[in-house]
Amino acid sequence: MLYKELKDSVKTLGFMTIEDFAKYIGVTSDDVLDWESKDEIPYTVSLIVHLLKGDKSVPNNVLDNLVEECLPLASLLEEASSFPHKLEEMFLLQKKLNDSTNGKNWELGINQFGKEINWLRCIHMEVAELIDSTPWKHWKNINANPDMNNIHVELVDIWHFLMSYILQETNVPRAVSLVNTHCIYEASTQIDTKLMVKEAEKLSYIALAIETGNMPTFSGIERFIDQFFRCCKICGLSFNWLQKLYIGKNCLNKFRQDNGYKEGSYIKEWNTEEDNVVMVSILETVDNISFNELYETLDLTYKKLK
Repeated sequence: MLYKELKDSVKTLGFMTIEDFAKYIGVTSDDVLDWESKDEIPYTVSLIVHLLKGDKSVPNNVLDNLVEECLPLASLLEEASSFPHKLEEMFLLQKKLNDSTNGKNWELGINQFGKEINWLRCIHMEVAELIDSTPWKHWKNINANPDMNNIHVELVDIWHFLMSYILQETNVPRAVSLVNTHCIYEASTQIDTKLMVKEAEKLSYIALAIETGNMPTFSGIERFIDQFFRCCKICGLSFNWLQKLYIGKNCLNKFRQDNGYKEGSYIKEWNTEEDNVVMVSILETVDNISFNELYETLDLTYKKLK
């Protein structure tokens, strides 16, 4: 449908202006200006017009294009059905990790050695490391490309600390409920470095606002969650890949400890490749993987070295 056709159609539907129609279907004036400049109306809007007009048949091209437009969303929603389970697994793993490294009752803000735990400062420092993986300096390597692999690793590190902060304030079921709807997004394929740095800095601003008492803790958590996944989207890190990298780092750390890492007998080079490279290679071959499945795969691969 062309823009002129839409203008004619909305008048027959009883709307005084196209802006009134836009308000009725829940789109903005900026959307209308975009339609006018392109002289093209989205298929979803065309379908609404036909339905409001009471057309008994909708043009095939409208339905075909609508289906094509909705396929990515349908695929994403199908994936999203597994998100609560994946979130629960990550939060339980993080709680278990914190219990073992910080001792019981770490949620009170003190570890087993009496050392203060400050998750907000941890997030702030990891954000700095993320930004340092971009060419943000005006005096050095100004034309360099951002290190996207390390940026994704830093986002996973931030996620470790953000989950810990959420668990400090609430329980696992509530944490899953708070995060679940934020996981449904499409990761960007075009990376805007300036935007990436700007949005990452907002995580530090939220941390500082909570730390200084300028933002209530619980509303701060909600802002944190929303901003974190916005950063993931902008940095091209999908939720599924975030989950796999988190499981991978958590699992590899335990596998190292179980196989003599502390004692110095662990073999870190696996057939000329470091163990973390092998771990990522395994993750790339599967759509979904649990902690136990990855551990078993690492164990089988490691035994072949001996």
